[in-house]
Amino acid sequence: MAQAKKIALYAIVVFVLYTIINSPARAADLVQVGFEGIANAAQGVGDFMSELVN
Repeated sequence: MAQAKKIALYAIVVFVLYTIINSPARAADLVQVGFEGIANAAQGVGDFMSELVN
């Protein structure tokens, strides 16, 4: 099982590197979308906690 995780991790790393090398603009867009999603999720949690306290 541990070996399967290593292989999956290597495959993901190779895919990410391939994407960055092949299309850096698209890779930058994907990273931006990811960070926007994380920021929106954090904002939602903050809003929820604020309403919970009030």
